[in-house]
Amino acid sequence: MKYLFLISICCLLALSGNSQDKKSNKENEKRANSFEPFTPLQQQKQQMVKKGNRNKSKKKSFRSIFNKQLKDKREIFYDLMEANAKKRKKMEREMQKPQYSDPSYFGHKRKPKKRPPGKRKFCKECKIVH
Repeated sequence: MKYLFLISICCLLALSGNSQDKKSNKENEKRANSFEPFTPLQQQKQQMVKKGNRNKSKKKSFRSIFNKQLKDKREIFYDLMEANAKKRKKMEREMQKPQYSDPSYFGHKRKPKKRPPGKRKFCKECKIVH
C-alpha cells in the first residue's frame, strides 16, 4: 500500500513538472528578440495563412463568373438598343426634310431648275431630262 501511494505521488509530480515545462516552452516561443524576431513555428503559421488567402482569392465558382459575364452582356445590349433608337430618331428627322419627302426633288439635294423645252439637260443623278 505504501509503495502504491509513493508511485502515484511520483507520477503526479512528474506530470506537473512536465506540464510546467510545456508552459515555459510556449512562453519562450511567444517572446521575440532582436537576434531571432520570429520563431520557426510563427513563420510556419504566417506562411500557412498566406497560402490560404492566395488559394481563396484564386478560386471563383463558374456560377459567379457566368453571372458577371451575363450582367456585362445585358449592359452592352441595353447600350446598343439605346444607340439604335437614337439613330432611328435622327433618320426620321432627316427624312422629314423636303429633299426626301417632296417628290419634285427627284432625289436631288436642291430642287432641279425648270428649263424651257429647248434648253433642257440630261441629269446624271436621276437620269431624267429637266
